[in-house]
Amino acid sequence: MIREFAAGFGTLVRGFGLWRTHPRLLALGLVPAAISFVVLAAALIPLGLSLGGITAGMTPFADGWIAGWRDALRVALGIVLFIAAAVLSGLVFTALTLTIGDPFYQRIWREVERSLGGPEPTGETGFWSTVGEGLRLILLGALVALLTLVLGFIPLVGGVLATVAGVLLSGRLLARELTGRAFDARGLDHDARLRLLGAGRARVLGFGVATQLCFMVPLGAVVTMPAAVAGSTMLARALTDRADVDGSGSRTGEASAHA
Repeated sequence: MIREFAAGFGTLVRGFGLWRTHPRLLALGLVPAAISFVVLAAALIPLGLSLGGITAGMTPFADGWIAGWRDALRVALGIVLFIAAAVLSGLVFTALTLTIGDPFYQRIWREVERSLGGPEPTGETGFWSTVGEGLRLILLGALVALLTLVLGFIPLVGGVLATVAGVLLSGRLLARELTGRAFDARGLDHDARLRLLGAGRARVLGFGVATQLCFMVPLGAVVTMPAAVAGSTMLARALTDRADVDGSGSRTGEASAHA
């Protein structure tokens, strides 16, 4: 499991490797990523600047406390609020960027498919399908952010639990969303995707967590997004190839048994 999780991290690293071999191709993905970043920064920066007032408004009962305890409570609450906002913003960023930059990211994942060799999937991913998946991602992201916020109120360990849960859950959602185009092109329905993602759960989680962590670095999301699209294509290919091999092995075994 640890090896598979590390392989997920490695898949994103391989995606970053395309900046060296295909810089112009990946540069196409910077424009929509930068637009989404500016939009979200316009919301997150005011939130960060007003956290003091927000936490004070949420904890009027602490006004009469000793200054040290009052400030510690409000700082901890501010950190949890910002973590929840960061988790949600990463998912909103992905949904918005993939929708805005659909033509650019189509070129990236198709070129990655060609570079991997073998039969190239010829299916198309519809724009409205992308919009629908994006809205679904935002809704699920809101639920993850809410859970992160609730966990943050657990005494002593709340901040750590909120951070870990937020990164793991949002990473899983990111990986699922980013592999959507490669799966669409293969004509895989919802159930088939779930089976593939479930079979490679640790690798999928490793890739998603690595992506989410990069998104949480200032300006990291802009540079990471094209690499994440490339890496998710590699991930989808690895999952489908492994399923094909396992399926072939099963059928061979069945044939031998019948013989």
